[in-house]
Order: sequence, then structure tokens, then C-alpha cells
Amino acid sequence: MVGGGGLDLLCNGVKIHHVDVPHKDQNRLEMRDLLAWVQSNLIKERPEMFIKEDSVRPGVLVLVNDCDWELCGGLGAELEEKDVAQVKKRLNYE
Repeated sequence: MVGGGGLDLLCNGVKIHHVDVPHKDQNRLEMRDLLAWVQSNLIKERPEMFIKEDSVRPGVLVLVNDCDWELCGGLGAELEEKDVAQVKKRLNYE
């Protein structure tokens, strides 16, 4: 799991986390499971800056293996061993 754009500050400044997330279903891990696990285990402060309801906040970019997670299935995207998830705060230029 790779964080950036300031979101790493929510995890005590650690940008890269190598994690082994337990599966609810022995054969399947979805993005929703990873996000719930991250919120419970990695986010140390201000979880509202990362999560809104059951998804990420607007302005947070999530990539799975360098592909936008929405193209992979969003919350239902199935993750496999060795997949790389990146979570970054989008820059807003106004």
C-alpha cells in the first residue's frame, strides 16, 4: 500500500506499507475490505480525511497496479497477492 499527497501524514508519516490483509472469504479480497482494514489498522488520526461513509473521500485517488480503481471495479475490485494499491490526495488547481 502506497500513500502520497499528504495522506501519509494520517499514518504517522509512513508512505509505504507492506500488508497482509485477512480475507473474509478465503478466496477473495475486495477493495472495500482493504479500505476497511486500512481505516482500522493504519490510519492513526483524522480518518475523515481518508474515508467518507463506505468509500474514500472525494479528491482521493486510488490506483490498483497503476490503474484507476474505478476502471477495476471500484469497491468491488478483486485484489490478488502482490497487487499494489496506491492512495493519493489529488491536487486541486483553481
